[in-house]
Amino acid sequence: MNELIDRLIDLAFAEDIGDGDHTTLSTIPADAMGASKLLIKEEGILAGVEIAKEIFHRFDPQLKVEVYINDGTKVKPGDIVMLVSGKTQSLLQTERLMLNVMQRMSGIATMTNKYVKRLEGTNTRVLDTRKTTPGMRMLEKEAVKIGGGVNHRIGLFDMILLKDNHVDFAGGIDKAITRAHKYLQEKGKDLKIEIEVRNFDELNQVLSIGGVDRIMLDNFTPEDTKKAVAIIGGKYETESSGGITFDTLRDYAESGVDFISVGALTHSVKGLDMSFKAV
Repeated sequence: MNELIDRLIDLAFAEDIGDGDHTTLSTIPADAMGASKLLIKEEGILAGVEIAKEIFHRFDPQLKVEVYINDGTKVKPGDIVMLVSGKTQSLLQTERLMLNVMQRMSGIATMTNKYVKRLEGTNTRVLDTRKTTPGMRMLEKEAVKIGGGVNHRIGLFDMILLKDNHVDFAGGIDKAITRAHKYLQEKGKDLKIEIEVRNFDELNQVLSIGGVDRIMLDNFTPEDTKKAVAIIGGKYETESSGGITFDTLRDYAESGVDFISVGALTHSVKGLDMSFKAV
């Protein structure tokens, strides 16, 4: 997965710098040296420090990065995260990419942490989804972990998730589960199988067929979730999904479900405010 991050950094520099940062190249001598500090301007959970180091070193291996605050730390306005020193041209050309990544990752970690705190005292864990910025998934999922959340599958390759459309296109729950098992056997793959159910009829079908690891209760109310969890009786992992807000999160957790997946952790997050200032 490190290879994906390297490719992302290369693509991001290509899109930002193009055939040259003409502002920097025209105003700053090539041999000028300087230092910049990363300054926090808003309260939250810090994430992206390790990737920031990677960005600096990939662009200019001579840049020196001194880190004062690590990923996962609660930060407040005025905190200085790191000091970066070296060629001034390099500092100016890496600034925006580093900030874009750190602001977004810190925003996700901050939002996730808020959800995790809301679940304190229950046995329910918050999951992310595949509703991520194309190309940035590895970073966004890492930010969820830094914030205390749990990664659902990373992509389409590391778990089988039979959603409503798969079930409908396959011709029913029975066929979808049977085909998934046959496929795994033929390919020699050992992947967990999760299936989404939309109502109690579908839930009972899954329970009579079996052969899954987790059942996703899609768009169930908290009351119906409680009933469904009781019916499942601990035989399978349970996950609530669909239309769950921060306000209703706790109600779902108290119904006894193992996981709650929240698309908002990555798809509608606000970046944490910070700046990179010359010292």
